[in-house]
Amino acid sequence: MRKHRKQHDAGFKARVALEAIRERETVGQLAKRHGVHPTQIHQWKRKLLDEASELFSREAGPKSTETFDSTALYEQIGRLKMELDWLKKKASQFGS
Repeated sequence: MRKHRKQHDAGFKARVALEAIRERETVGQLAKRHGVHPTQIHQWKRKLLDEASELFSREAGPKSTETFDSTALYEQIGRLKMELDWLKKKASQFGS
């Protein structure tokens, strides 16, 4: 029988890592309370500390990192418009 790994969301990881940074409890106590391995908490803490500077260095642009190819989108719009015009023309021929 296989064990399934727990999947923790980003919010949970951030909360636990912040608690570890505050050092109000030991990592062992946090691990016991949250039901995760202490090594995992150390990894989350390290990642939070390493990537915190990137949070403030990002530009104030859109949050999405996806880039769209506008030419491909305009081509698709053109094709769909031509299909719509063709369908309207065919529909009007049958309606007359």
